[in-house]
Amino acid sequence: MNLRKTAKDQPCMVRVPGVCCGDPSKTVLAHFRQLGVSGIGVKSPDIFGAFACHACHVAVDAGSQNWTRDQLRLMHAEGMVRTQNWWIKEGYLTW
Repeated sequence: MNLRKTAKDQPCMVRVPGVCCGDPSKTVLAHFRQLGVSGIGVKSPDIFGAFACHACHVAVDAGSQNWTRDQLRLMHAEGMVRTQNWWIKEGYLTW
């Protein structure tokens, strides 16, 4: 299963205040960057991603004037948990 495809038309789970566009048609899977899991030219596995609208994806990747890097990482991580919860409820992830 390609989890990236499940982001299509889903609500943004990152939800950066003042940034999020709230448009599900612009949602993609934003991969969480973590030392030891990802690196230059290596994306994290899809399970470490969050549904993010285009604006939130840009913010977590490139930064934002109104939020620190740590705040954006936390919002991205919380979005990842919300996304994983959605995948479990929808039956895409089981264990």
